[in-house]
Amino acid sequence: MKTREEALTYGMSFPDTYQEAPFHDPNWQLVRVKKSKKAFLWTYEKDGYININLKVDAEWRDLWRKTYKAVLPAYHQNKEHWNTVILDGSIPDDVIKRMIAESYDLVTDSPTKRIYEAVKKIPKGMVATYADVAEMAGDRKMARAVGNALHKNPDPSTIPCHRVVNSKGELAGEYAFGGAWKQAQILESEGIEITEGKVNLKKYRITL
Repeated sequence: MKTREEALTYGMSFPDTYQEAPFHDPNWQLVRVKKSKKAFLWTYEKDGYININLKVDAEWRDLWRKTYKAVLPAYHQNKEHWNTVILDGSIPDDVIKRMIAESYDLVTDSPTKRIYEAVKKIPKGMVATYADVAEMAGDRKMARAVGNALHKNPDPSTIPCHRVVNSKGELAGEYAFGGAWKQAQILESEGIEITEGKVNLKKYRITL
């Protein structure tokens, strides 16, 4: 990702967002959340590169800065809560998208973060259904949102979405990180038996 258009297009892919140039300066193009009007993605050209400013959790702020030279304390914003990302081609697209998604979650009431936290609570050797995760995240009716969030899982190494199955114990045919066979492989490595593409919920389902 190196262009303003790519960054803005991805920012606008999130629900209830809109683009704005609030400073009467076309160099500054922002993406905001409709309900709160809070901006989570700032774009501008500086020193020959497109830069984006993103809100960041303190837990990740310094890690991003140490890992990538193109991530700096935010230009013209609170440097404790915002990072500047220089789109110079040195950062993988999936990492930039992850940072944009985290910024969006931090300024919205999106359930995505609650869903990821709920999934983290599923212990090794156990599974939960989409409805179970929704209930753990605060609203049993948002089972579909759970599926959407897990399909975009930004960090499968810490958010074990492979431990989520449907209400019948069936694995996800479109498991985001390799298909049902990969999900089965990981679950079996954690001690869960898979029979004809299903998990025995009576035996392995988490107790809420």
